Amino acid sequence: MTVTWEELGWERVAAGVGRVRLPGWDCTAGLVVGAGAVLMIDAGSSLAEGVRLRAWAEELSGSRVTHLALTHPHFDHVFGAAAFAGAEVFGAVGVDTVPAEELRADAVRNGLDEAAATEAADTLVRPRHLVCGEWTLDLGGGRQVLLANVGPGHTAHDLAVLVPGSPETVFCGDLVEESGEPQAGPDAVPSHWAAALDRLLELGGEDALYVPGHGAVVDAAFVRAQRDALAARFGVSR
Repeated sequence: MTVTWEELGWERVAAGVGRVRLPGWDCTAGLVVGAGAVLMIDAGSSLAEGVRLRAWAEELSGSRVTHLALTHPHFDHVFGAAAFAGAEVFGAVGVDTVPAEELRADAVRNGLDEAAATEAADTLVRPRHLVCGEWTLDLGGGRQVLLANVGPGHTAHDLAVLVPGSPETVFCGDLVEESGEPQAGPDAVPSHWAAALDRLLELGGEDALYVPGHGAVVDAAFVRAQRDALAARFGVSR
């Protein structure tokens, strides 16, 4: 790598694995660097943000982004996807059915400039690869990454990313939030959310680092506590 994670404002989570907290909605984007292949996790809230993420990724890895995983269909995670031309795009089954106009309207309601929201909606990239159960990506150099359809929960189409290593890292999307209470919008499936967090814990185990969609990196105890709080909040029997 030509520069360090910290020099670009990123947090290095493990060897070849990092994340950045983007301004505005405090949304996380992640990066996993292999030998000749690079995975970006989520794409930011606009085309301009996607372009910035791509530039950072290329500077950190010395290579272009070859794979893009979208954790769920909310504008702050997917609207920058068109910036990653040529990347293989992955998402949970059904993520491609969410109308672009619905995402645009939600973005504007939440304060994104209307022109930027319209541009992103008009150029919205749909995942070519839809994950039903689990999908293993080989990034080269012995680095494999597991994409897991763990939802529904925060939305009907939640995808988690497990990066084996020391420590193991789980990118949770908005199934886990640290900087505020988990948001349950009209597309949430509350009755299944606690079970989705159980699946995250099974994937990562007790010693993994869990990267939420918003906020600081957390441990298994935090995820477990959030699971119990969500179960109580929505009246789900444990």
